[in-house]
Amino acid sequence: MSEPAEPVRLAAADLGAGPLGGRATLVQFSSAFCQPCRATRRILADVAAMVDGVAHLEIDAEARLDLTRRLGISRTPTVLVLDAGGRVVRRAAGQPRRADVIAALGAAISG
Repeated sequence: MSEPAEPVRLAAADLGAGPLGGRATLVQFSSAFCQPCRATRRILADVAAMVDGVAHLEIDAEARLDLTRRLGISRTPTVLVLDAGGRVVRRAAGQPRRADVIAALGAAISG
């Protein structure tokens, strides 16, 4: 997972999804026929369930083209890791490894 070039801050209203996590949020951009998106959903949900205060939000990239374009999402799955304030601290395209998600989450929480 890499750090974004310039800081971006997102709120729950920007995402049009449930509330952000109190400590961090894993935001997944997916599409309907994306096989790696299903595996990514399971990984992120499992990691979010392991850590108190972490939420996992999934966004349909096709349904939210405005947000997808604004954030420069060019493929699915793309995962954004937000800190408690909604700042994007890590970003990765493609199916992530569980260990990489946990490491990125640790960086977001320890800030």
